[in-house]
Amino acid sequence: MPFPRRSYLPLYLETIARLVAAVLYRVRSSGTEWFPRTGGVLLIANHISYVDVVALQIACPRPLRFVGYQGLRRNPFFDWCFKQSGCIAVSSPSPLEGLRAAVRALQAGEVVLIFPEGHISRTGQLMAMKRGLELIARQANVPVVAAATDGLWGSIFSFAGNRCLWKSPRLKPTAVFIAFGRPVPPAQATVEWARRELLDLGRVAFDARPVLRRHLGREAVRMLTRHPWRIAVVDRTAGRRVIKAGQLYAVAAILARRWRQTIPETRVGIVLPPGAGAFIANLAILCSGKVPVNLNFTSSREAIAASLRLGGIGTVVSAPAMREKVPNFPWPERTLDLAAEIQTAGGKRALLPWLAAAWLLPNQWCASLLGLPHLGDRAEAGLLFTSGSSDEPKGVALSHRNLLANCAQISSLSILPEYASMLGCLPVFHSFGFTVTLWYPLLRGCRVVTVPSPLDTRKIVDAIHEEQATVLIGAPTFLRPLIKKARPAELRSLDLVVSGAERLTEDLSRAFLETFHLPIMQGYGLTETSPAANINQPHPPIVMATNEPQVGHRPGAAGRMMPGMTARILHPETGEELPLTETGIVLFQGANVFAGYLNDADKTQAAFRNGWFVTGDLGRFDDEGFLVIEGRLSRFSKIGAEMVPHVIIEQKILASFGWEAAETPIVFVTGIPDPAKGEALVLLTTQDVQLDELRSRLATAGVPNLWVPRIIRQVPQIPMLGSGKIDLKRCRELALA
Repeated sequence: MPFPRRSYLPLYLETIARLVAAVLYRVRSSGTEWFPRTGGVLLIANHISYVDVVALQIACPRPLRFVGYQGLRRNPFFDWCFKQSGCIAVSSPSPLEGLRAAVRALQAGEVVLIFPEGHISRTGQLMAMKRGLELIARQANVPVVAAATDGLWGSIFSFAGNRCLWKSPRLKPTAVFIAFGRPVPPAQATVEWARRELLDLGRVAFDARPVLRRHLGREAVRMLTRHPWRIAVVDRTAGRRVIKAGQLYAVAAILARRWRQTIPETRVGIVLPPGAGAFIANLAILCSGKVPVNLNFTSSREAIAASLRLGGIGTVVSAPAMREKVPNFPWPERTLDLAAEIQTAGGKRALLPWLAAAWLLPNQWCASLLGLPHLGDRAEAGLLFTSGSSDEPKGVALSHRNLLANCAQISSLSILPEYASMLGCLPVFHSFGFTVTLWYPLLRGCRVVTVPSPLDTRKIVDAIHEEQATVLIGAPTFLRPLIKKARPAELRSLDLVVSGAERLTEDLSRAFLETFHLPIMQGYGLTETSPAANINQPHPPIVMATNEPQVGHRPGAAGRMMPGMTARILHPETGEELPLTETGIVLFQGANVFAGYLNDADKTQAAFRNGWFVTGDLGRFDDEGFLVIEGRLSRFSKIGAEMVPHVIIEQKILASFGWEAAETPIVFVTGIPDPAKGEALVLLTTQDVQLDELRSRLATAGVPNLWVPRIIRQVPQIPMLGSGKIDLKRCRELALA
């Protein structure tokens, strides 16, 4: 025999299958050294395609007998596959019969593969676990091994793009990685363990993707020059300007060659609004071998100066209009005008050779002409400064791996396909604006329609309507004005609206749905996670084969975790690990999680716990993997040994007084030191409210006396940041005044 038997197929079929699989897939694995060599083993795995069994059998050191859905046998081909492979069929009307067959096979010393989700995922994410795995493990009394498969989502055998088979096949062999876990005794194999183990192993498998080691600039240039004639950016800053992919590459190329020689620092500041200039500057700086740093020009002069000093930034790229708009910005002596730099680099004449290269040469050659390396991996690719909402700005250094991982995670969900037309209005110094509406479209090939400010609602509406944009991404602060200022017909082209940066309130979600008949998909992320960590997505269509609906989004939740991420929940006071379904501090791991703060070992150490990033948010996961954020830990006060939630108090105040949520916040609760009970609650509000009336109304609403603010301060407005978040630091200063 030329090779040891690895399946229950007849020898001739196994030989053919292995040859075909070797052509179509490049399967790698880890953890096989822990796999039991003898005796019955229950193997559980995530289910993302119809060829998962093939990949798992290639990687598994022993033959597999898998449990499959009986309904598939109505198809003659699948029926033949079931017979030849020795599959154990399970039917919905009588599942116990199939489960008993699986138990008998395990007791006979075989390896039985089951998919605890019960069916193939149509979202690309891990679905709810069925408790059949617990029953099988206990009755068979055999060890249980988990395995996570990565790389098959997006193939023609998956439901990427909401369809199976009817899509273009991959022209190159698919890179697949399977991470096997350590065997556990049957008593430990619960659905809670299965979810956590599959998420942990999914992170291991995702981290092995070859693309994560590549260079961000090289990947962007390759995409731009693959289709140089396509429209990359429609800039509506002043009038309407169309930038094609080849033009973007050419302008970035001449600037990159110039700045490589003329800018001495490693990091280069950028002060530009969303638009063609921001795309050109970021790409050119990265291609010059330097690090782009988009600076928050809405911050205070002191915070900006601190950012420049921390980043060692002596050169800033901007435009005369921006210098007039932000006169208090501490402009360094070397402040470059982007348009003037393009002219100095040769202007239109210098662009011609690069345009010709984009049209005539292979895209790999176009990247090599700029001297771009193939590997970027963990080297710094971008620097963002946190908003400083609760402390001084911190430098978040994002690597090539971080940004490539987050873009790959977003792409793997099929919610932002290459034919999408995105409305880009978020500031580029905002992490969502930096990754999702700048680098993601460069890597994926989406068209971006840019508007210079997220606060200019009329311009946003006109841009969506006139350019037929299909995707809108923004903070609730920027989405709320659309309800009053946009007609439904003007937003008819939108297929997807995503909200992030702050909590999506129920009233905004309901009003948006009623007005535009379009649900807002709430997401969650942090600058430190590059930024997207969780996302809701539209419900996938029902498949006739199973006729079973799957849930893509859930009201009040921030969505499931991105592929390749895993989480832990810790008790906020004791630090002990809690089940994922209990409320506590949320911790993350994943390739998109940053490595640490720039030049600040103390803050970096405080941000991590045994290799896990501490988000500082309180949350929990439900049984289907949706994350529910209860609030920021800093937005709780400990009063008389009780954790008091500021956000819930704010909601109670709004409801008690009958105040409708406005375009900007009208109430904000925070805590200040109190010698008697640890903290005292302070209400900041734009309304004229007396303390006696506040107490009376909250008491009527059933709010505990401990939760009632002791101090009220009327303010002209609740301080806000340019990112659309409340300025927590300034609010606290007002409360302490």
